[in-house]
Amino acid sequence: MNKEFSPIEKIKRSFLPQDFVVTDWNSLLPWFENLAARELNSKTELEQWLRDISEVEAVVSEDACWRQIKMTCDTTSKECEDAFTFFCMEIEPKMKPFGFELNNKLLACPYTAELDKQLYFPYLRSVDNSVKLYREANVPLQAEMSLKAQQYGVISGAMSIEVDGKEYTMQQAAKFLHNPERTIRESVFRKIAARRLADKDKLNELFNELLTIRQEIAVNAGFENYRDYKFRELGRFDYTVEDCFAFHAAVKEHIVPLQAMLLNHRKARLGIDVMKPWDSDAEPKGTEPLQPFHTGQELSDKAVAVFNRLRPYFSGCLQTMQQMHRLDLESRKGKAPGGYNCPLAETGVPFIFMNAAGTMSDVITMMHEGGHAVHSFLSHHQPLSSFKEYPMEIAELASMSMELFTMEHWDEFFKDSSELGRARLEELERAISVLPWIATIDKYQHWIYTHPGHTNLEREQEWINILNEFSTGITDWSGFEEYRANFWQKQLHLFEVPFYYIEYGIAQLGALAMWRQYRQNKEQALDNYMAALSLGYTKTLKELYATAGIRFDLSPAYVKELADFIIPIFAEMGVAQ
Repeated sequence: MNKEFSPIEKIKRSFLPQDFVVTDWNSLLPWFENLAARELNSKTELEQWLRDISEVEAVVSEDACWRQIKMTCDTTSKECEDAFTFFCMEIEPKMKPFGFELNNKLLACPYTAELDKQLYFPYLRSVDNSVKLYREANVPLQAEMSLKAQQYGVISGAMSIEVDGKEYTMQQAAKFLHNPERTIRESVFRKIAARRLADKDKLNELFNELLTIRQEIAVNAGFENYRDYKFRELGRFDYTVEDCFAFHAAVKEHIVPLQAMLLNHRKARLGIDVMKPWDSDAEPKGTEPLQPFHTGQELSDKAVAVFNRLRPYFSGCLQTMQQMHRLDLESRKGKAPGGYNCPLAETGVPFIFMNAAGTMSDVITMMHEGGHAVHSFLSHHQPLSSFKEYPMEIAELASMSMELFTMEHWDEFFKDSSELGRARLEELERAISVLPWIATIDKYQHWIYTHPGHTNLEREQEWINILNEFSTGITDWSGFEEYRANFWQKQLHLFEVPFYYIEYGIAQLGALAMWRQYRQNKEQALDNYMAALSLGYTKTLKELYATAGIRFDLSPAYVKELADFIIPIFAEMGVAQ
């Protein structure tokens, strides 16, 4: 499926006026009333009705996304915050009852049974699930939860430290942890730790407020706890809680030993007796930190070159985003933390947001978000917006696979072969080391949400227990016990998107399997990759993974298989077993 890139087309409106803009609920109400009242007397009328719903969803979704994008790009703007808040409080809650009514109308329509079962199965399954979960009492709670969750970005976006008289955001300061001078690394690490701990109580208070709302939502929907509710809401039809526990066990048994190999390799290269938390990303003295780019423009230009060498279709996606100003890459004060690719449903051209500071991890983030962007482009042709709302387990497969596929072309960033080797090893270190962290965060969430009403101290103690379970024990955290006990607070997902995290682990396993396939037959692997992403969410997860040429499998046996694939590659890179 090595298709040529062609300019993406904005969805043509046939229901809403061409100049329609979302302003308030009254501007949208007549269109929802039309959809709710319309008679459906044939399969043809049903299909047109679904296309009209899709059109409204695309227009509203793109408007909401722009409000969030603008707010994350400038958390200091009252205007941007107010626009986002207005949508969350005055528009979205009023749409939800109509969404419930339209879903019921679809399920009750006799012509629904005549729809193409192969194409519509995942969508109808999701509609049925959302109808069963919907509770009117939860609409204002979900709006309140969305607003509170955004406060995490406001609190984190305001964090900064001073180094040599200059102010740095947390993302910018992280580059000092790569510095070969150990005293500099330690000094900056101590400042980062102190700054994060300064907001410890504020973040605990925010998290407790979120937990209270989430538990109330779960109880309203008839669930004992938010974990069980969220599994249903996320549409985890293809795996269970028990599969997550199998993933935890597999990572502990087969991946943590690989992480220990990597840490011991770095420790030996550094020539130190005791590994401290500021040493895990460091290079030996005399080795300059990797500096793959200096500006956001340079990062995007080099990413285009890398993608072009992989496949011109991929570079066409990024070039279109450049031309349409859909990239905000550089870190600055007042910008929310993290990085994301935001699909924009009507225009089809997504937006990449990140906090680049000139580090190797920024290159990985750009490759990752670029993979998400390619997914947005490839699935844009799907006829309904709902067909493009693919689950995170396939979305993250798209991004994590792209990281590994692009590695052989990173000489666009690193002309020196030794630097290129270091960069590739750093990517594999990240791909492996992230799995124990994912298992830690996921297992922690299982405990948090199945123990409603727990205290801050109980939560802290359980965090330490779980963190120790997935730790190698090589790094000495003496003197930083309090910081380590509150280390979970740096994980945005816990605050903003609860339970959305194991998807990264599932997809990381899938990406390693995709890379194994790529090393065996590059063009076939890329064909399979593009074929799977083009399907959007018109197939089940297991079918999407099969189309990509890999298995959807969380078992210890499969994880061991992937670990065994990695070990010889580590040996090639000089990492001793």
